Amino acid sequence: MKRVDLLEKFLPMDIMQAVSLIWSRCRKQQMPIVIFMTLCLNLVIAPVVYAAGGGILERRSAWAIGILGFVAVALVIYLFVVVFQPERF
Repeated sequence: MKRVDLLEKFLPMDIMQAVSLIWSRCRKQQMPIVIFMTLCLNLVIAPVVYAAGGGILERRSAWAIGILGFVAVALVIYLFVVVFQPERF
């Protein structure tokens, strides 16, 4: 079975190079980069949430639900790491 790299398939090479350059330059300050990438990913998620709402949700609510989903996933990942690797903390 052939493995497909989704980043190479959907993102142009210029964007991938820019993201890797920004990520490599900002090793010490990763939190602003993570917040920026989350907001950029929310540009894709918010219209999907808005469309799934069937016109009942406002755009602002769709954005809030998208960000809330990212925060919930980040919290789950953090707690998973804390529970299974407590010696790091």
